[in-house]
Amino acid sequence: MSRFNAGDLVYATRDLLNDPVEETGESAIPGALPGTLLAAAGTRGMVVNVGHPEAAPDEDIYLVSFETGPDGGLAEPFGCLAEELAYRPPES
Repeated sequence: MSRFNAGDLVYATRDLLNDPVEETGESAIPGALPGTLLAAAGTRGMVVNVGHPEAAPDEDIYLVSFETGPDGGLAEPFGCLAEELAYRPPES
């Protein structure tokens, strides 16, 4: 059973960066440079979907759209691990 479900309100537990693809060093997310900040710690988001990597079917990957600013707009979703998300914002 997944820790989070589609539609859940979550928070980034730490700064989430665009990690480069191990094999090539290229961007894992089209249009964003490797190392780009995707969501700062404490940013609010919504789980869009839950899936599993083919190589690790027991591990959950959460597709999350994070807010982009004070207007509450949501950015394009990207994959997160369970330890990168929480139901409450991290304490400062």
